[in-house]
Amino acid sequence: MAAKVFHELVSVDEAIKRVLERTRLEPKGVEYVDLESALYRVLAVDVYAPIDYPPFDRSEVDGYAVKSDSVSGVTELNPAIVRVVGRLNAGEWRDLGCEEGAVEVSTGAVIPSACDAVVMKEYAEEEGGFVRIYRPVAPGENVSTAGSDISAGDLILPRGIVLRHEHIALLAGLGLPSVPVFIKPKIAVYSTGSEVVRPGEALKPGRVYDVNGFLVTSFLRELGAEAVYRGILPDDYNSLREAISVDLENYDAVFTSGGTSAGEHDLVYRVFRELGELVVHGLKAKPGRPTAIAVSKGKLLVGLPGFPLSTYMILVRVVKPLISKLTGLRYYEERLYARLPIKVRKGLGKTWLLPSIIVESGDGYTAYPVTFSSGSIYAIAFSDGFVELDENVDYLEEGSLVPFYAFSERARSSSKLVVIGSNDPLLENLLVESGLVYASKVLNTGSLGGWVAASRGEVDIAPTHLFDPETGLYNTPFLEKYGLSGKAVIVRGYDRLIGLVVARGNPKGIRGFEDFFRGDVRIVNRPRGSGVRALLDMNLERVARELGLSWREVPLVVKGYTYEVKTHTAVAIAVKMGKADVGLAVGYVADIYGLDFIPLTWEEYDFLVPSNKLEKPLVRAFIEALRGLESLDNFAFEKHYRVPRDVGSFKAH
Repeated sequence: MAAKVFHELVSVDEAIKRVLERTRLEPKGVEYVDLESALYRVLAVDVYAPIDYPPFDRSEVDGYAVKSDSVSGVTELNPAIVRVVGRLNAGEWRDLGCEEGAVEVSTGAVIPSACDAVVMKEYAEEEGGFVRIYRPVAPGENVSTAGSDISAGDLILPRGIVLRHEHIALLAGLGLPSVPVFIKPKIAVYSTGSEVVRPGEALKPGRVYDVNGFLVTSFLRELGAEAVYRGILPDDYNSLREAISVDLENYDAVFTSGGTSAGEHDLVYRVFRELGELVVHGLKAKPGRPTAIAVSKGKLLVGLPGFPLSTYMILVRVVKPLISKLTGLRYYEERLYARLPIKVRKGLGKTWLLPSIIVESGDGYTAYPVTFSSGSIYAIAFSDGFVELDENVDYLEEGSLVPFYAFSERARSSSKLVVIGSNDPLLENLLVESGLVYASKVLNTGSLGGWVAASRGEVDIAPTHLFDPETGLYNTPFLEKYGLSGKAVIVRGYDRLIGLVVARGNPKGIRGFEDFFRGDVRIVNRPRGSGVRALLDMNLERVARELGLSWREVPLVVKGYTYEVKTHTAVAIAVKMGKADVGLAVGYVADIYGLDFIPLTWEEYDFLVPSNKLEKPLVRAFIEALRGLESLDNFAFEKHYRVPRDVGSFKAH
């Protein structure tokens, strides 16, 4: 029989487009599974924290819960002698208080009412119902406050992720016994070819062990599918047709590998053509050309190349975006741009896929090709991914910038959008709505932490709202102070309204920072390095001078000054739960928790971006999403945010 030719070679992107135009790929539905069965399932809904974690103030050490001011100024030579009024172990609760003395607590025990610190046992000595305390403690010392880790209402896990052990631990810790997941699609997987044998069998001359059957099956399972390895089919038309026909009745898709080319013994595409519509037969790609995709009664038939490395790259580049729609997996194209360290000459008309190892350097990424052979199995495990050289390019100079697609977790982590700096609710919403949350690492370190990370080259985007009292400007003066002039830019963000969050009705009658010095007012603070903390300290220092107090006296006079929480949301929760009477935060969090808000000032919330990260695709995507805020129509955010017309522009280089 004469050899056949490929029907029509199409680009990789065109192949994906054609398939999506001819069939509707979506999950079969949603089901609830218990946590023990949730591993590697695809989450079907966004999960928000139903409770605070920890759910109560608890001790971080074995010791004695006290009122910190009752042991102020004690020393080893002048200890405080305090009566022990009771004992609490982890898991116990009795209504004990610290008004009359100290309560002995074990690690993890509830902190009794009126207690605000724990003295470690190493600095205490109990005898005859009393305890000698040899060391003072600050408010909040050795205490893990309710909601300090997770606040009720926080977005914990976004829909579309594959649940792993760390996610299941998180869900368990929040008391969720089951979780809604997408129903798994069932996919049959075959290898084809008379030369292929199962691992463990004798390897006769001319034979190879089956790699693709196990590669494809495990790859599909990682995407959330119920993939079943069905074995090896011979190069026989009737055997292929019978097996695939039967499986089309019992499975949602059928995958094969090998036998997809256009030679006399390549029969898979002929079976596909008879059983359905042959959508793709041949890609403009090297390797990966012999790829066939058909649609039969709305179900996918996918014929992959025979060489394992070729199959792997087509799985990542073509199959993943298609099957992710079936499993409900949130697909985000994990592509970055890397420089080639060598010159490459290639022919026009084909896209080259080169397995590579990615290296991060001071000016971006460099991708070192591992091999040019599509038959390699070493490259499957030891390359980070592959670079894609466009079909319309025949020669690339050393240093050329090319797209890189990741294989390994190590490479994927390096291609994340790394956001380190100030916390803000609208920023969180922006990441969720744009889909960037699925490709981001977000660390709420405060503005200063973001600047330090940027100076070390560790960050892509550093949210910042630092005010320079010398110039009266936000953020831009710090480029020089941190040695980043000419090395980073400030991208214009938005303005947010900062003020005092108080209980509904403002029962303490708080009006301004002067009230923070009252004996009946307790505050909740933000960590050192945050812009809100800097704003608070600046105002407390001003009031202290007016009252004739030194700065060292402020933490002693202002109750709760050392009670710190990480986010604006946690500030609101502390006030809502009565742990504090007032805190400084963005007004949005007061609205969502039904609290009152006393507006104080508008501040500029911008984004510091190292110059060498501006071409990173995720950074570009973030800036585009930021510019889209100009059409913000969410009333909850509109009340407390202003989006300028120049949002997303460079305000300083």
